[in-house]
Amino acid sequence: MTVVLLVAACVAFAWPGSSPLVPRHAGHPGGERTWAWLFLVCEVAAFLAYVVGVALLRRRRPSLRAVAAVAAAVQLAPLGGPLLLSTDAWTYWDYGRLAAVHGKNPYREPPRSEPGDVAYPYVGARWRDESSVYGPGFTLASEPLALTADSSSERAAWLYKSLAALGILLAAVLAARLASQPVFALAFVGWNPLLAVHFAGGGHNDSWMAAAVCTALLLGATGRRQRAGVAWVAAASVKWIALVFLPLRALEARARGRPVGHLGFAAAAAAVTAAASARYGYHWLSAFGPLARNANHESRFALPHRLEELGLPHPAGIVLLAAGFVAAYAWLLREASRGRARLALCAALVLLATPYLAPWYVAWAVPLAAIEEDRLAQMLTLALCAYLLRSAVPL
Repeated sequence: MTVVLLVAACVAFAWPGSSPLVPRHAGHPGGERTWAWLFLVCEVAAFLAYVVGVALLRRRRPSLRAVAAVAAAVQLAPLGGPLLLSTDAWTYWDYGRLAAVHGKNPYREPPRSEPGDVAYPYVGARWRDESSVYGPGFTLASEPLALTADSSSERAAWLYKSLAALGILLAAVLAARLASQPVFALAFVGWNPLLAVHFAGGGHNDSWMAAAVCTALLLGATGRRQRAGVAWVAAASVKWIALVFLPLRALEARARGRPVGHLGFAAAAAAVTAAASARYGYHWLSAFGPLARNANHESRFALPHRLEELGLPHPAGIVLLAAGFVAAYAWLLREASRGRARLALCAALVLLATPYLAPWYVAWAVPLAAIEEDRLAQMLTLALCAYLLRSAVPL
């Protein structure tokens, strides 16, 4: 319960009016940085307690129900607070309103095209001139959510926060179903305070993708291959990163003689393509663009930026890490062809190589690391979580 109390303390530090932890119009306010320091101290303490707790589970065997109760408490605690550390949930709201309320195409028109909209003042400054960077499945889902939120920024934040928290909890439950050590897997995902802060706290959509990937893995493991294909399309229609895992899974299936159902994938892909094209024309394909544009929008905690701080020229760091990932991916393909698709390690290596790294991206790796008996991937994922604790905290 230590992690629960510390996460609750993190949320409490966002409530004072002078706290910089709550994103305001177009970004974070100046605020009193003491609240941010207190938040960071509690966040770090919660993470240390989480690591100790997960390590102890290797030796002790509490009931799955008790572990699940703690996981739910950790991941749902931030729902009792305001939106934390990021304006992304409000940006989702604005993109949804552009289409559902104003009849515009969020893949062609940026938020600035409707500066009078109630959501516009809450959009992060960087995204005001950017069209949607998200997959068409997520954008289609954002339209009814925008109508449900109506003109309330608090309702919009709460909707995305709730869905993000449910996504993490679903991923935790599915990880427990898939793992050979279900108690450990459930705790590895569900007790993670970084996930709680950025999903039930920040409302990010990466948990949707993570839950869909875990659903695909479970459906595949239980022989429901066509439905697994549908789940893979659902994951990729939120964020394209899910597609990186598919060649590894295909090679693993071939090596193990496991049948693969292509019809479900093809049918779902055709349905999403048809729906997105009918609604947004061909412009939704521009969501692929951010994969290339990220190289020009380095985040401070991304490894290419760290290499640049050490004196390596800007393009060289990106090229070096990209080449390293390509080499590592080739090795992962070889591993998969021998019957072991190391998806968690793949996700962690993507995070190491990407020029734009946000703390909520760890959701790509954490559930997969919980599922797979891959100690290297688990240690690397925990190291990434620890490294990103400071990221996004306005200090």
